[in-house]
Amino acid sequence: MADHKDTAPLAVKILVAGGFGVGKTTLVGSVSEVAPLHTEEYLTRASVGVDDLDGLNSKFTTTVALDFGRITISGDLVVYLFGTPGQERFWFMWNDLVNGAMGAVVLVDTRRLDASFASIDFFESRGIPFIVGVNCFHGVRDRTTEEIRRALALDSQVPLVLCDARDRTDSRDVLLALVEHLMARQSATSL
Repeated sequence: MADHKDTAPLAVKILVAGGFGVGKTTLVGSVSEVAPLHTEEYLTRASVGVDDLDGLNSKFTTTVALDFGRITISGDLVVYLFGTPGQERFWFMWNDLVNGAMGAVVLVDTRRLDASFASIDFFESRGIPFIVGVNCFHGVRDRTTEEIRRALALDSQVPLVLCDARDRTDSRDVLLALVEHLMARQSATSL
C-alpha cells in the first residue's frame, strides 16, 4: 500500500491595500497565475463628489468588493492575494478581508500620498505587518525613497519598495519583500 499525503497545501493570505486608484487591481492581475477575480464596475455620476478623482484622469472603473489572485509556490504552499477596495465608502470590508492575513502590501502613488495614510493606519492599529510598495506610474520616480518615507511618517522598520504594478517581476519583488519582512519579524520574535 502506497504511503502518500492527502493534505491540502498551506494557504497564505496577503492583502494588497491602498487608496483609490493606486494600482491594487493591476498588481494582483500582473502576478496572479490564474485569471484574477475582479469586481470592477464603471464609475458613474453617483460617485461624483464621493470618490476623489483628482489626478486620475484615465480611471473609468473601480473595485467595489475585492480582487483575488493566486500564486502556487509549491505543492505544499499557495499564496492567495486579496486586493481591497480603495474608496472610503467600501472600507468597512477591510475588517473582514484582514481576517487570517499574514501581512499586507500598502500600495501608494506619489501623486496622491495623502490617500495612503488611512491604509497605513489600518494595519498599524491592528498590528498587521506590512510593507509599502510605491507604484511608479509610467516609470516616473519623482521622489526619493527617503522623501516618501518622511512624507508617510513611515517607521524605519517598514520596507519601502519602488515598483511598476503592471510589471510581473516588479509585483513579484514587492511580494518577496513582504515575505522577507515577515520572516525577519518572525526571527526577531523567536530570539
